[in-house]
Amino acid sequence: MGSSARKKKEKKKDFQKPKLRVGKTKAKPDNFTDTSFRAKSIVVNQQSLTTAAPSSGTQFTHYLSLASSSKSDTQRRDALSYLTTQLSSQPVNATIPLPTAILLPKLLPLILDGSSSVRAQLLKFLRLLPPSDIGNHAESALLYTRAGMTHLAAEIRVDALDVLEWLLEVAQEDVVACPGGWVKTLKGFMSMMGWATSSGSTKWTTASKASFGKTGKAFPRQLLVLSQFLKAGLVKSENEGVGFVIGGRFPLWDVEKHMVPTRSNAYAHLNLFGSSRDEEGEMYIDREDRQRVFHQRFQAIIEQGVESAKKEGGEAGRAAAVLSKVLREGMDDYDGVDDTQ
Repeated sequence: MGSSARKKKEKKKDFQKPKLRVGKTKAKPDNFTDTSFRAKSIVVNQQSLTTAAPSSGTQFTHYLSLASSSKSDTQRRDALSYLTTQLSSQPVNATIPLPTAILLPKLLPLILDGSSSVRAQLLKFLRLLPPSDIGNHAESALLYTRAGMTHLAAEIRVDALDVLEWLLEVAQEDVVACPGGWVKTLKGFMSMMGWATSSGSTKWTTASKASFGKTGKAFPRQLLVLSQFLKAGLVKSENEGVGFVIGGRFPLWDVEKHMVPTRSNAYAHLNLFGSSRDEEGEMYIDREDRQRVFHQRFQAIIEQGVESAKKEGGEAGRAAAVLSKVLREGMDDYDGVDDTQ
C-alpha cells in the first residue's frame, strides 16, 4: 500500500503547477542548457599603426622613461638593464644616444630606490658613462649621494658609498671642489658614522650612531671610503708635487696659471651671479682652503674616531690605520695659519 501511494504522488507531481514567489527566480527545467557567454577584450590606450620599427634612439628614450618613472621595481630594473646593454655594446669612442646632461637628472634619484636590484643595475649603468661628462654634474650627483649616506635603510647607505667611490674614480677634483662638496659631504660622513661633537661643548660622542642601528661590516667600508675622499681633497697630487729647479724653465715660469682654463665655468668659485653661500655650501678649489676648514671643523673629531676604531681591531682597525695614514699625508704640511681673516 505504501509503494502504490508513493507512485501516485510522483505521477501527480508532474501535473502540479509550481507556485511563484515574489523575489525568487523561476526554477529552471531539467533539460535547461546554458547558452550565455562572456566576451573579453584588451584595450590599448595608444597604438602605433606604422609598419616601420622604432629607431634605437627612440627605444633608448622610451626605456629611460620607464627606468625613471615606472612604479614597478622589476620594470625599472629591466629598463636599466636594457640601457646598460645598449651602452656596453657600442663601439669605443662612440657617442651615447642621449647626452649625460639628460640621463643623470632622470636616473640619479634611483640612488635612493628601495629595490637593491635597481640600485645595483644603476651603478653598472653609471660606470659606462663617459668620465669626462661627470665632472660638470658632480654637485647634483653628490646631492643624492649624501641623501643616501644618511638614509635610514642600511642597504641604501652602503650602496650610496659605492656611488661616491665611483665619483671619486672619475671626477675626484670636481667632487671635492664643487659647491658643498667638501663640508657637506664630510658632515654626511660624520652623521653616518656617528662621529659628532655634542652641542654646546667640544666633547666627542658616538650617540648618533644609535639612530642607524648596528653598522656591522659597513663600518670598515665607511672608513675606507672616507679615506679615499680625504685623500682626494687633502693629499697632494702627483703633478702638484713635482718641483722645478729655479731658473730651469726661464722665462716660462708659471705658464699654466696664465693659460686658458681647462674646466668649464672656471670662475664659479667667485659666485658672481648666484645666491650667497654659507661656509657649508662654499666651493673650496684650493687644497689649502680645504685643509683650513678640515682642521677647524673635522680633524679633531676624526682623529678621536680613528683612535677608537683602532682599539676595536679586526677590519675596523686596519681601515682606521689606512685613514690615519691619509690624515698624516694630507695635514703634515699644514701650518695652521688662517689667511682668511
